Amino acid sequence: MKFRPFPALRPPANLASKVASVPYDVVDSSEARDLAAGNPRSFLHVIKPEIDLPEGTDLYSDAIYNKAAENFQLFQTNGWLRREAKPAFFLYRQEIDGHSQAGWVGVCHTEDYEQDLIKKHERTLQKKEDDRTRHVATLAANAGPVFLMARAPQAWKELSEELQAAPPEVDFTGEDGVRHTVWPVPDASAVIAFMDTVPCSYVADGHHRSASAARCSKEFGGENPDHTGNENYNWFLTVMFAADDLMVLPYNRLVSGLNGLEADGVMAGLTQQGFTAQLVDSGESTERGDIRMYLAGSWYRLSRPVDPEADPVQALDVSVLQTYLLDPVLGIADPRTDSRISFKGGFDCVQLLQDRVNSGKADIAFSLYPTSTEEVMDVADAGMIMPPKSTWFEPKLKSGLFVHTLDSGTDVADSV
Repeated sequence: MKFRPFPALRPPANLASKVASVPYDVVDSSEARDLAAGNPRSFLHVIKPEIDLPEGTDLYSDAIYNKAAENFQLFQTNGWLRREAKPAFFLYRQEIDGHSQAGWVGVCHTEDYEQDLIKKHERTLQKKEDDRTRHVATLAANAGPVFLMARAPQAWKELSEELQAAPPEVDFTGEDGVRHTVWPVPDASAVIAFMDTVPCSYVADGHHRSASAARCSKEFGGENPDHTGNENYNWFLTVMFAADDLMVLPYNRLVSGLNGLEADGVMAGLTQQGFTAQLVDSGESTERGDIRMYLAGSWYRLSRPVDPEADPVQALDVSVLQTYLLDPVLGIADPRTDSRISFKGGFDCVQLLQDRVNSGKADIAFSLYPTSTEEVMDVADAGMIMPPKSTWFEPKLKSGLFVHTLDSGTDVADSV
């Protein structure tokens, strides 16, 4: 894979905690406004610029993108983002509740994305892809990184451990309890050497950001009569993690209405669909194939044999639940569009699921075992698409700690 150092824009170490923000797509405008209140340095002013415009401003209007560009320039003018003296890689570590994951910050080539050496497992939504493409083009920058994973060679982990033994340059704990630490990589050639042996990577989070980067590369290249493929606009910002270091959390389901059935009718329906149900004390799923259901005040452990001929998508627990219970029994034919189903991912979901049903806000809940990174990679390797709401990667990458500009003075290709 082509993975290279880049001339980053970064906040000074003493401002990193003030600048770093949640990604643009995990908060709405109101939440972003609250998070950035009293903090003009929050990168939300760049990636959610509507917080600086009157409420009700059309989120896809010229005013939004112009404000993003204005704020981005302000961050540079004020020194809240500063250009690195030379292209570099960085090691970015996140820690929470005893879990630690460290990824390499660099840039990938859009050609690898187009040729599927950067593999996808989700479809993008046109409106969201259009929005991010315009945001990137207007700023001439990747304001947020794409979260990638790969099967890591031993040299990858050895160098990561060596760097982490030294004091970090950036070290702060966010409002969500996640500790963020950053080390500049002194020898870019070492990272390039082992990354050149990695045959492919996988998008864990950031399908719209990567798709928009590829579109901008084509747009900028089409406007450049001297285009070579080496210009900065051919590269996009990524953080590359070892897949087996990542934490994937459950992505659970809540359903309102039982498709005209009573609780005993649901139980009969799932039996007809090949499930066995066992009363249990907990909603915590403990292994693949263990689906927990909360109905009428009780938790059940559901299990169903998987067809040995099933493809990687059909074998997923989320697919088994959808194909054999949500659709035929509860009438949820399309979880993307049916308003009766909602989703809850992340930490400590079980009690929330139970409370929602007990309060009448939902009628039935399902707690799932997390989809593994190997399952995600198997699906991508098969050229298939994961079902909606299959993975919840946590912690999320902060935005604003690293920015890749598409028109900086030093080309990525000139850095090695």
